[in-house]
Amino acid sequence: MNDLTITAHLGADTRTRVVSFPDTGADRGGRFVTLRIGGGPVDIALIAIPGTADVLRAIATAATEAARELDGMTASPEVSA
Repeated sequence: MNDLTITAHLGADTRTRVVSFPDTGADRGGRFVTLRIGGGPVDIALIAIPGTADVLRAIATAATEAARELDGMTASPEVSA
């Protein structure tokens, strides 16, 4: 991955979209897919080329783990100091 850090707050209305760009020829960038996250004035687009499917799977696994953590926070009663 290239060096870039982006911070974004997900909202209930955040959308995702996958777009496939099959073999379009070397002069047009080759084959890849994009995973877009956003839907507002700014989207984050992850561009994945053949051979990087395991990275997308790792991202999906991490997202599932984060969702599980959020579910746990919602289910747990708040603790007051």
